[in-house]
Amino acid sequence: MDFPFDDAPNTAVITCCHVLEQKQPILHVSHDMEDGMWQFLCGSSHDTSEGRIVSLHGICVQDPSIVRLAGMPCGYTADRNGIADEWHIQEKA
Repeated sequence: MDFPFDDAPNTAVITCCHVLEQKQPILHVSHDMEDGMWQFLCGSSHDTSEGRIVSLHGICVQDPSIVRLAGMPCGYTADRNGIADEWHIQEKA
């Protein structure tokens, strides 16, 4: 299977300790306009100490449903209420 993102599999992305430790699912994804950075978060508020850097491939392995967001442009976010729900994509305000 081809990697669906335009970014390389080893691209650094931001996640939180809750997602990395598989205590919470990914419910909020951001593709930042300024630097193209991807963020895969649980949707809760976080302290900066809870941030983690992982590879884009690693986060795809952890939650394969995020590949549906591979074409999401910079400056957009995606949210869902639960792991089985559809993503709702919108431009950042």
